[in-house]
Amino acid sequence: MTETPNPHIVDADTLTGEMRPIRRAVLALGSNLGERMASLQGAVNAIADTPDVWVTGVSPVYETDPVDCPPEAKTYLNAIVLIDTTLAATRLMDRALAIEDAFDRERSETRNAPRTLDVDLIVVGDRRSDDESLRLPHPRAHERAFVLRPWLDVDPGAEFPDRGAVADLLESTDQSSVKLRDDLVLELQ
Repeated sequence: MTETPNPHIVDADTLTGEMRPIRRAVLALGSNLGERMASLQGAVNAIADTPDVWVTGVSPVYETDPVDCPPEAKTYLNAIVLIDTTLAATRLMDRALAIEDAFDRERSETRNAPRTLDVDLIVVGDRRSDDESLRLPHPRAHERAFVLRPWLDVDPGAEFPDRGAVADLLESTDQSSVKLRDDLVLELQ
């Protein structure tokens, strides 16, 4: 397991000497095309291999019905990865998009089209952003059981910025299509 840095210290960039705070970030993974589990495991590995990122937790895997997707969409596998990072939110978003691309994610005009891999930034420290390319905290995650359920599993005291306890938010969602897959385990190498 990767060593977790002390969240109360600031990391100095070894090249520039610039001080960068360590932030906790929550990333949601999802896949409903191709080798779904292999894509999720590949994403966990790629996140763990990212410089200035320390994986601190990986949730159990859930199988979920598609939400707001085209009728032909198949079920998803979903998980949450917790990290500590000194990367800027924009650089973390760039990395998430690169990981998706590495797993042949095809972008479509169709909203919520099926995908081989989805890597969403849910929360990056206390960062707020309403840019078209980066919205933080994620604008719909607080309503989605497929994000909240695995997040609560890996961080029982989790708080969603400006919304409250993840446990309370989860209570107000429909969890009927969120099924734990005990037979699938994501490994942190």
